[in-house]
Amino acid sequence: MTAKNPPLGYTAAQIFLHWVIAVLVMFQLVLGEDIVPAYRAIRRGTEASPSDLFRADVHIYVGFTILILAVARLVIRLTHGAPPAPADEGVVQKWIAAATHFILYATIFLMPITGALAWYLGIGVIGEVHEIAKPIIIIAVVLHAAGALWQHFVVKTDVLVRMLRPGARRAT
Repeated sequence: MTAKNPPLGYTAAQIFLHWVIAVLVMFQLVLGEDIVPAYRAIRRGTEASPSDLFRADVHIYVGFTILILAVARLVIRLTHGAPPAPADEGVVQKWIAAATHFILYATIFLMPITGALAWYLGIGVIGEVHEIAKPIIIIAVVLHAAGALWQHFVVKTDVLVRMLRPGARRAT
């Protein structure tokens, strides 16, 4: 993939992974605190209830699923590329979009890894990093969604549409 010949749109796999990861991240953000009672019980050396352990297991499995899907998404992005920003997009908008994407990717990888280290190895400080990442990913998700909506409804570009349906593969 060269910068001279970027794809015009995302592949079906990229779109599918984007939306599945988005749904799973939202699930974790809404129900993620369900792991806390089991985590606290285990760290205190007491027994967690079966329902707390079940909710913790769901959180852990969803987190690992996000990590696996994110690896697949990154591999596809590195091998197939991504469409460029709209040509008339300003430097500040491009910078905000790039920074937001970086933060999203970083937290989508960081959170499952730090969560697993905290859960399985009992590294408390890593658990704190996991918790600190939560408001960061919330802000990044809001910026990402707001940017897509801004592009679609105000600037009237195809940025949002190209994440809804597969597009042409290469510019000519």
